Amino acid sequence: MPTQTVRATEAADQTTPWYIIGGLSAVMLWAFWNTIQTLTNAWTSAQYSHGFLVPLFAAVLIAMRREPFKTVDASARWGGVAIIVFSLLLRMFAAYYHIVTFDLISIIPLMVGIFVIAGGWPCMRWAAGPLAFLLFMIPLPTRAERQLFIPLQSVATRASTYTLQTIGIPDTFNEGNSILIGDGIHLNVEEQCSGLRMGTIFLAMAVALTMITDGSWWEKSIIVLSAIPIAIGVNVIRIVITAILYMMLGPESEFAKHFFHDLAGWFMMPLALGFLYAEMQLLSHIFISEEHVTSRTTGFGGTAPTVRRPAASRVP
Repeated sequence: MPTQTVRATEAADQTTPWYIIGGLSAVMLWAFWNTIQTLTNAWTSAQYSHGFLVPLFAAVLIAMRREPFKTVDASARWGGVAIIVFSLLLRMFAAYYHIVTFDLISIIPLMVGIFVIAGGWPCMRWAAGPLAFLLFMIPLPTRAERQLFIPLQSVATRASTYTLQTIGIPDTFNEGNSILIGDGIHLNVEEQCSGLRMGTIFLAMAVALTMITDGSWWEKSIIVLSAIPIAIGVNVIRIVITAILYMMLGPESEFAKHFFHDLAGWFMMPLALGFLYAEMQLLSHIFISEEHVTSRTTGFGGTAPTVRRPAASRVP
């Protein structure tokens, strides 16, 4: 009977923090409803349509990485309260100075404070990553978008022009953010085609992949850092294929236009994921972990043979 009582107490200790997280999150939804509406309105645009999936994936990450809750002392709970107060102050600051981005970001420290109140600081070891992943649901400030659009447009235009020239189309040159092929094909690389949307989505996917796979910190860093170059390369492939379609089907081809604006988005993301998978396979073959070497040496989990070295000769 006492054993059953102890087990029931342990089960209650594990469920109570989730009730706290759920209850405080519901209060947060009610208090931040206008901020959440601003977020969902931004997610309706093509640039940030992935925003709907970010909170769902963060919840899945928390479910996958969760660990048993430990006893929470009073200082940790007050620390969580302090984080929530900071979130509210940040929101008040954003409202006073009309800074929408700060208002949206204030949701993340609020969620951190809720988890600290429920599970203390130890729960941040497995919850901090998924909560930080929520940053990908927040739109970039308009000024930051403008500053990124221009260089990305230029890189995409120049790289696509160079690629077309390299594959044997010499009468290709760029004029600003336009690619001119021969006398009749004029392909404009607009802001929507700069690759910022694909880069944002693909960076989020690369970060999520590092959270659910095993590997050293530097392998995961390489994967995350390579996300943007891969996204740029895939966008260049998209522009080059569109230019070839215009050459084959004519400058007024509706299929080429449809591919450039619609179909390419469906084909390019799997292609980018394929490049990322190839990179992960390459890293796994170049750098081999010590556990893998030990398993290859000792067989099926056996103990590595001990090598006996000859004793040193004694000199009188």
